[in-house]
Amino acid sequence: MLRRWFCLGWLFVVFLVAVQAQDRPYFVSYSDDVEDPGEIEIESKTAIVGSRNPFGAMASEFEVGVRSWWTAGFYLDGQVTDEDSAVYTGFRLENRVKPLKGEHAINPVLYFEYENISAADKTVLEIVGHDGETDLDTPNALSRRIHQHEAELRLILSSDAGLWNFSENVIAEKDLGHAPWEFGYAVAASRPLGVQTGRSCIMCAEKIVAGLELYGGAGNTSSLTIRDTAHYLAPDLGWNFSSRARISVSYARGLTSTSFNNIYRIGFAYEFDNLMGRNRQKE
Repeated sequence: MLRRWFCLGWLFVVFLVAVQAQDRPYFVSYSDDVEDPGEIEIESKTAIVGSRNPFGAMASEFEVGVRSWWTAGFYLDGQVTDEDSAVYTGFRLENRVKPLKGEHAINPVLYFEYENISAADKTVLEIVGHDGETDLDTPNALSRRIHQHEAELRLILSSDAGLWNFSENVIAEKDLGHAPWEFGYAVAASRPLGVQTGRSCIMCAEKIVAGLELYGGAGNTSSLTIRDTAHYLAPDLGWNFSSRARISVSYARGLTSTSFNNIYRIGFAYEFDNLMGRNRQKE
């Protein structure tokens, strides 16, 4: 009962103050969207999995536009597992850099992340290597004692065609202590349901953004393969109910025997403009 109240309280607080870091409704994929200088966002991504050991996990991020080409973020992760416990699982430091100015047919972004998390982390923010359902079966009392220092790199390629956005992510992750490099991918497409008119409305089609993601593992340096790895297909839906706030939902269906059958996700979004008091021009 205490854990249930903890989760409800956690979600209520996030509903009041959290924000979605990207303008697209993606949960695993990244597009080329970055923050304007001085803007601050607080991103929330929650994953709910009804597996053999049902759990809910949340990643909350504080993100700031440092330069027009550089966005930095700080994540706090936690999870609660049914008939087990609720635990804080660590933090992440993220940087996204756009090496090219302006808009191009393909807009590249370089992504760098440092993760200081425990093996109890269940946020499922990426799928790499041979990640699978059995990796998250260990009781929290044991997995929280295993500390992981990892680096994650992504090459993000994003393109816009009319109302459509297409984004491809190549992911590489490594435990800085010993393990080999592990690889994964995420590809996505999205578009608003209506043409942007700029009119003031809440439920009109232009405020709803539909998307689709495909993501999974691709083995490691010893065995670069998609065999015996987890893969997911996930429809996404985002509702921009104000100029700065959005709710996003997603349902991911596992495609292989090593995948979770289902992953339900929800994100809450709000953007603070120049909260740091900086009103400088984009660089």
